[in-house]
Amino acid sequence: MKRNWINIFSSANPIEVEIVKQMLKENNINAVALNKQDSSYQMFGIIELFVTEDQLEIAKSLLKKSENERNA
Repeated sequence: MKRNWINIFSSANPIEVEIVKQMLKENNINAVALNKQDSSYQMFGIIELFVTEDQLEIAKSLLKKSENERNA
């Protein structure tokens, strides 16, 4: 069965992407990072985080909850 992967998060900061990826993993959400940063000048480009379509809604709610906790 083919899975559709959806971009759920993007950042130029690799640490931020890894934190979000780890939070999703801890909640049994499979996430894949795609690094589109320039290999010589990492200030250019972004890193995108993808989840499968069937886990998208759960991942969105986890991201929203995490964002609300950081802003509180």
